[in-house]
Amino acid sequence: MTVADTQLERRLEQLHIWGPFALLGVSAVLALASADLMDGPVEWYTAGALVAAAVVLQLWWHGTRHRRAHRGRSPSPAGTVYYVVRWAIAFVLTWINPFFAFYAATGYMDADELIPGMWRRLGLLASTVIVAGAQVGGLPVSSTAQWLGFAGLLVVNFALQAFVAHITEQEEQRSRERAETIEALRAALDENAALHAQLLVQAREAGVSDERRRLAAEIHDTLAQGLTGIIAQLQVVANTPDENQAREHVHRAMDLARHSLGEARRSVHNLAPVALEHDGLPQALTNTVADWGERTGIRAEFTVAGTTEQLHDEVSATLLRIAQEALSNASRHARAGRLGVTLTFLGDEVILDIRDDGVGFDPLAVPPRSRTGGFGLDGMRARAERIAGSLTVESEPGHGTALSARVPLVRHDR
Repeated sequence: MTVADTQLERRLEQLHIWGPFALLGVSAVLALASADLMDGPVEWYTAGALVAAAVVLQLWWHGTRHRRAHRGRSPSPAGTVYYVVRWAIAFVLTWINPFFAFYAATGYMDADELIPGMWRRLGLLASTVIVAGAQVGGLPVSSTAQWLGFAGLLVVNFALQAFVAHITEQEEQRSRERAETIEALRAALDENAALHAQLLVQAREAGVSDERRRLAAEIHDTLAQGLTGIIAQLQVVANTPDENQAREHVHRAMDLARHSLGEARRSVHNLAPVALEHDGLPQALTNTVADWGERTGIRAEFTVAGTTEQLHDEVSATLLRIAQEALSNASRHARAGRLGVTLTFLGDEVILDIRDDGVGFDPLAVPPRSRTGGFGLDGMRARAERIAGSLTVESEPGHGTALSARVPLVRHDR
């Protein structure tokens, strides 16, 4: 509910509380000013007693509003009794003095909130009878002209009040429908947020599982084979009496140990990118591209486009690893003279583009490498798809290579 709606509700509540008091006061003042319309002390005492009863009734109804607060202003049996008693008091008062019809008009204000269903129309009709009677000179109606006037005013007043009540009910219905729609949208948004969080958790779990499988394959294909080779070389050393041959096998074992150490370091680096430990993705890519350019001697440039966002850790790690693998592939195969990396923040997605002017290749002719322990294009594509992204490669022999990874822009958790 908006602030304007809250203020309107408060004003309506004040009107329903103090409106009957105000109309009763106006009626009493006008009745005193028209004392000649009242016959004798009996009517004066009766009117005074009924005014006092009306005040007591209003105080009682006002005092019970806190017990009704949990239901709002919905119709109830107590509200119907209050309406009927108030109408009876107003009817007798108006019979004594027509100016008390102002108090009877109170029934127009709250029939829809006190009387349930179609009975509220009967309540409006009852209040209209009092008002129409006062408009033709007071009750009881005696002459034919008064009866005709009373009938006409009764129809007009009731038609007007019924029309207003109908419009009010339609507006209340639309308000309820809007409230239900807003609540449904809020529930849908909450559900989408929960689903989004669940997908992120699943993506992280899938990533962990994939990393475990990748590390298992790399350990089997590199570290385990290297250790096996070292053991084999040392066994030869232990079993040969030739010192020169033993020295040669020791050197081979040392070379295998250095290679296995390098593979272990590379596996750990791929598991937890150190570049993102203290910097965001743009700065990490800036450093990665600069280091790669210095190491390879290839002119490399990095550019950021769009408004920079603080990305979710999983998104940053995925794009950085794709960039590292793409740069590694370029240094091994592209024989490029220039390479450009662009990170673009575009609305609800992030795009990583890597282009070089190297020798290029035929993407359809590249065999899958998932079973050989390498990462390659299939691995980069799998990383992007793991977070609901995609990877496209455009290349042909002699015309360089363009790689583009597009992933959803998921902001960092705060």
